[in-house]
Parts: sequence; C-alpha cells; structure tokens
Amino acid sequence: MNDSLRLPRQSMKGRVSAAEWQARVDLAAAYRLVAHYGMADMMANHISARVPDEENAFLINAYGMMYEEITASSLIKLDVDGNILLKPDFGALDYGINKAGYVIHSAVHRANHEIACVIHTHTAAGLAVSALECGLLPITQTAMRFLKIGYHDYQGVVLDEKEQASLLADMGDSEALILRNHGLLTVGRTVGEAFNWMHRLELSCRSQLAAMACGVAFNPVPPEVLEATWNNYQPGTRRPYGLMEWPALLRMLDRLDDSYRF
Repeated sequence: MNDSLRLPRQSMKGRVSAAEWQARVDLAAAYRLVAHYGMADMMANHISARVPDEENAFLINAYGMMYEEITASSLIKLDVDGNILLKPDFGALDYGINKAGYVIHSAVHRANHEIACVIHTHTAAGLAVSALECGLLPITQTAMRFLKIGYHDYQGVVLDEKEQASLLADMGDSEALILRNHGLLTVGRTVGEAFNWMHRLELSCRSQLAAMACGVAFNPVPPEVLEATWNNYQPGTRRPYGLMEWPALLRMLDRLDDSYRF
C-alpha cells in the first residue's frame, strides 16, 4: 500500500487521558459491533461518544473509514462547535468528519451531558419502518419497549444546524428516535446502553417487516398490557441496559479481532 495513503499507525493512548482512552476503546468496539450485527452502511453513518473529562468534547469516526477497520486511535475528537481538537495522521487521505454526523451528534451532546453515546443507522429494516406511515408497531415484546418512541419528520440531509432544535424536541427524554424516511437513532448513558437500545430497535424493525410480509392480521395485545410491558423496560424499573451485555460483547470482539483496541 502507498505509504501516503494509510490509516493511523501511531497509538493515541499516550496522548489522551485514561478516561478518554477508555471511551475510545468502547466507541471503536461499538463500530465493530454495529458492523458485526449487519447494521453498518459502509462509511455513511456515525456513532459518537462523549469525552468524560472534557467539557463539550466528543469522539466520532473519520469519514472515509469502514466500520470494521475503526480503532480507538482512528477516532477524531471535536467540540460541540465543530472545532477539531485531536485528529490522527491519515497521510494523504486526510480524512475529516461527516457534516451530517456533526450536526446530529453535537446537538444531542450539547443539550444533555448525561448522554455518553449516540448511534445513528441506515439499515434496510430501519429505513423501511421509517418510511411507513404506521411507524414502529408494538406487536412483539421487544417492540413494546419502544411503545412511546419519538419521530422526527424528514427535512432533507441533516446539514443545517437549524434542524437541531426540532430534532431535540422530537427526541424529548426518549432513548430512541425514528428519523422519518431516514433511519434510526438511539442514545445511552454508556456506550453499552446505546448499543443495547439500537440492537433491540433494529430487531423490532426486522420482526415487524417479517410479520407484515405474511399478509395476515396481527395478534392484538391489550393497551394495559402494552403499557405494563413498556414500564418494565424503563430505567427506574430495571438495571441499566448494557451493564451485563457490554463486557460479554467485548469478550466476543476480542475473540474475533481485538484490533479495535489499537
């Protein structure tokens, strides 16, 4: 490979705090997991993580890298105003960030400092459900977790920062949002929590499309049962999402390919 067209070869570990390095490792793992579970759109989407010990700073992917090649050292650090704070050496590739990724993720990180991670996807199932007038239907136990999911109407490619206000209003306090005619978005207080929400939202979309393809009526669930099931998934009712799953997911990644930790 031409040495002027290279991915980062120098570790960022010695250039950042221990807290930031851990955030980088977790975020790189999230990219690999999204790819592993078939939720990546080549390099078109984005996942971000807040830098724990810096005000209004977050990490995001370099626009041009595939999800399965992202590492802890390849991530770009920027602030909510769009200033690049730390960027690896990509040689002549000189990758930057996705503008739409900046607009979406900076809005969430600026508005809520409790959110540690934001995930946005363009999966076939997510795109399909986002285009349905009915939206996501609570026809399975998994989908009932999203009984009160928010919706954000399509306004074109998210390049205008004026859209940030309506995006935040439509999300409200929800952990998940369906971007109409666009895709899916989830957030979490940890990277593991955000990934857990996205994995389940994707599963809900896939199962709905499979059920709709059968062309028969859905089995009805009483409203009070829907409400009770939704409540069982709320933060005050159960342990935080990802608490048990994330360490196991990292172990799986380490068995498959631990290069995300570089």
